[in-house]
Amino acid sequence: MKALQGVEGRAEWAERPSLTCDVGQIRIRVAAAGLNRADLLQRAGLYPPPPGASDALGLECSGVVSEVGPGSSWQVGDRVCALLAGGGMAEEVVVDGRHALPIPEGLSLVEGSVIPEVYATAWLNLFQLAQLKPGEKVLLHAGASGVGSAAIQLCKAFGNPCWVSVGSADRLAYCESLGAQGGVLRDTDLESLRDFAPFDVILDPVGGNYAELNQQLVGLDGRWVSIGLMGGREAKFDLAVMLAKRVQFIGSTLRSRNDQFKADLLGDLSQQVWPLFTEGRLKPQLERTFKAKDVEAAFAALASNTVSGKVALLLDESLS
Repeated sequence: MKALQGVEGRAEWAERPSLTCDVGQIRIRVAAAGLNRADLLQRAGLYPPPPGASDALGLECSGVVSEVGPGSSWQVGDRVCALLAGGGMAEEVVVDGRHALPIPEGLSLVEGSVIPEVYATAWLNLFQLAQLKPGEKVLLHAGASGVGSAAIQLCKAFGNPCWVSVGSADRLAYCESLGAQGGVLRDTDLESLRDFAPFDVILDPVGGNYAELNQQLVGLDGRWVSIGLMGGREAKFDLAVMLAKRVQFIGSTLRSRNDQFKADLLGDLSQQVWPLFTEGRLKPQLERTFKAKDVEAAFAALASNTVSGKVALLLDESLS
């Protein structure tokens, strides 16, 4: 089979052996894959996959089940989306059946391809790790990103007012249209977030240069969840502030979690989040779709930091 791999900052098709579909696994004929910032990093050679994971790009995909291993409840022909540690940008993928969920009613396969990674990330970090309670205030940095878009909708659905930092007025308006209470532009008035503080939970994919401000913005008994390093890996903390406020600082990644952890997470999503898609309270924020031949344009769009929501790569047009 063919799969996309990162080679010196480019995405190139390469031949990969077709894997055996073992106990509890399913084989998916891939229709589309969502692009994530982790794919940009891996393409550049900066984020290798976890041991044992495919070295092909792609942390989420959608498609049709073409083979079912012993012990799985899926059926051939089921329309699914899957959370992956790698390999989603390929003609097919073999995955633990517990890491797949049905495409929500009324959504296309392409829309389904951009759900698993961002909603799993937002749910894990806000509601499981930070234990967000109804009514608590949330700050979402990079609010117009894929994870930010999912997090805003989840906050609205579960009764949590949220504010964002974004890169442009258009992206702020986009976040407000999804349910954010308001926010600021990062390059001009980031400090104005103090006007909305204190926050019970901060979800931060930036790190480094946001750390000093975050510790001022977080409230008493607040939870600060760090999920990325776009602003650098080194940060300055005033530990007296952190201690006085009893702040919980939580470092979090999803890709390297073990199979059981992901199965439990997807099970929780199935119960708590998936029905909200059918009810129309959640909607995949798919801004742009690219054909497989235009993969470099897809990566360029994501790297531009101008996309509000998600980018998808269409891999099998016959299934869309």
